[in-house]
Amino acid sequence: MAAAPSTFSVGRKDLFPFLSIQNSSFSSASSAIDLNLHSSGGGFGGARSICLRLKGCGSSENINKKNDKNAGFSNAGDGGGGGGGGGFWLHKARAIAPSLQQHLFRELVSKDIKFRLENAFDGHGDDGGRCRNDRGGSVEFPEDQHLPPEKIAVAVDVDEVLGNFVSALNRFVADRYSSNHSVSEYHVYEFCKIWNCSRDEADTRVHEFFKTSYFRTGIHPIPGARQALQNLSRFCDLSIVTSRQNAIKEHTIEWIENHYPGLFQEIHFGNHFALDGKSRPKSEICRTLGAKVLIDDNPRYAIECAEVGIKVLLFDYENSYPWCKTESVNQHPLVTKVYNWQEVEHHLVSLEKS
Repeated sequence: MAAAPSTFSVGRKDLFPFLSIQNSSFSSASSAIDLNLHSSGGGFGGARSICLRLKGCGSSENINKKNDKNAGFSNAGDGGGGGGGGGFWLHKARAIAPSLQQHLFRELVSKDIKFRLENAFDGHGDDGGRCRNDRGGSVEFPEDQHLPPEKIAVAVDVDEVLGNFVSALNRFVADRYSSNHSVSEYHVYEFCKIWNCSRDEADTRVHEFFKTSYFRTGIHPIPGARQALQNLSRFCDLSIVTSRQNAIKEHTIEWIENHYPGLFQEIHFGNHFALDGKSRPKSEICRTLGAKVLIDDNPRYAIECAEVGIKVLLFDYENSYPWCKTESVNQHPLVTKVYNWQEVEHHLVSLEKS
């Protein structure tokens, strides 16, 4: 039986946790909310308050309980394990950063609320700036309350940026194929050229690696990454954009949850070098996200994204990645070399202040 609609007023400090709505679409979440806003003085200069009516729910407590129980959701067009081209996943509560709530709040204010504001006032301004609920109560926003500032959309690679993929892969190749390699040998990030085998053979070895403990537990976080990302999340919307294959989506998401919990809004898979399924260019994914900055270690992806106007921080951890050392990428005006996560943080702080 459907619950009767309930109207209740909230202050700004209550709005962010309240808007934890299980929906991957802002427009759908917005349509679930009726809003009434009143202002004194016939304009925006007076006291303000918001009254929200959430359709089909009895109280905010019930909403929160429901969302706690059903926090996980994903895009239906994702494509599954090797299916449709990468897509994005918003998977389990821990993988979704709290600032999604800020996105939702900003979306509501900038679209629905703006429209309703334009049609809400009768010009008399005699309501004293109050918004009344079903029980006759009212709540007002203090004058110094403002919308949260727009965050910088930042795309972050996984392998060699968040975790040491090649080191774990080398251990597997040494034990399984008696072929010993060090990171210093990888002058290009194309394994077939380093292992002296065909591309198909290299792809097969990598997919064998995915099934082993070398991959599941052998990849460790890059030092300094988690703390820097926590600091950056205050003014950046962080999303994963990886060339990893659809076949390892589940494990990748779990690894990110374990090592970087709550820091990323979305996780996108390019499905490059896959045994099946379509791939998506990183530049296309970044543009879909509206990313202003990409953090990546691969010069090819750096140039690809810089050519479409995206700033790139080319990550060469402690100057130890041979594949990063190409003159052409260093000369591009939108590509900046960084050597650790402290430098990443410094550059993004500077960008945020500019």
